[in-house]
Amino acid sequence: MEKFLSFTPRYSRLENVFSDQDLARLGDAYINFIYSLALSKKQNKATGAKVSSRLLAQALKKAQLRKTLPKRMDRHELGDAAEALIVYAWIHEAISIEESVTTLLSADNAAEAFAKLLYRAIEKLNFEPTASGSTL
Repeated sequence: MEKFLSFTPRYSRLENVFSDQDLARLGDAYINFIYSLALSKKQNKATGAKVSSRLLAQALKKAQLRKTLPKRMDRHELGDAAEALIVYAWIHEAISIEESVTTLLSADNAAEAFAKLLYRAIEKLNFEPTASGSTL
C-alpha cells in the first residue's frame, strides 16, 4: 500500500501529520468510510454515515492528544488533525481497514472508539506526543 500511495510523505514528527491538509482531506473520506463499515456491521445492513468534527475533537481529548496541538484550534481544525493521523496510519500500513472497523466496534460510544483508534495509530507509528501549545 505504501508504495501505491508514495505521494504521501513519511513524517518523523506527529505535528507534521496533524498539519497536513492534504492528508486531512483524504482522511475525511477514510474516516466516514470506516465508520460506515462499522455501523453497517453493527446494524447488519449497509449504511452510510458522516463523522462530525465535534466527535473527532472529543476523541482527541479522550486520547489525550489535544494537548499536543496548538491551543487556538477550532473543532474543524481538530477534526482535520484526527482525520490526517488516522489515514496516515492506514497509508503507512500501521492500521488496516479491518483493524480500524474492529476498533470502532470495540467501544461503548463513537468518541471513545475514535480515541482508541487515534491512540493505536500513535502507538503503531511510534510517534511521541509533544508538549502542549507547540506550533505547527
